[in-house]
Amino acid sequence: QVQLVESGGGLVQAGGSLRLSCAASGRTFSWYVMGWFRQTPGKEREFVSAITGTGRYTNYADSVKGRFTISRDNAKNTVYLEMNSLKPEDSAIYYCAVARDSISYAASTQSAYDYWGQGTQVTVSS
Repeated sequence: QVQLVESGGGLVQAGGSLRLSCAASGRTFSWYVMGWFRQTPGKEREFVSAITGTGRYTNYADSVKGRFTISRDNAKNTVYLEMNSLKPEDSAIYYCAVARDSISYAASTQSAYDYWGQGTQVTVSS
């Protein structure tokens, strides 16, 4: 049974930083691509970032490129999202996800992922 537990969300002022964590269990973590998505009320869930199993390759949405950094610690079965220079439009529920067995690249589409965490709320005040 795959379990993903996000943490690290909260309320921060614009320009501030947060680091999200996602602890995974139930799979050989280092084999799998991991991703972060976010969703605001009334909108579709959108891609934020992804990282390959070794951490060698990463992918970012244009809206967060240069401000967010994804990383992983396979010894701790944890993936991180370091978020800097936060903007009010970054406010959302952030979800981590683990990719399907067949995915070996840092995929940006939701269909590439088959397990999701419960989400953590990030609120950026102006």
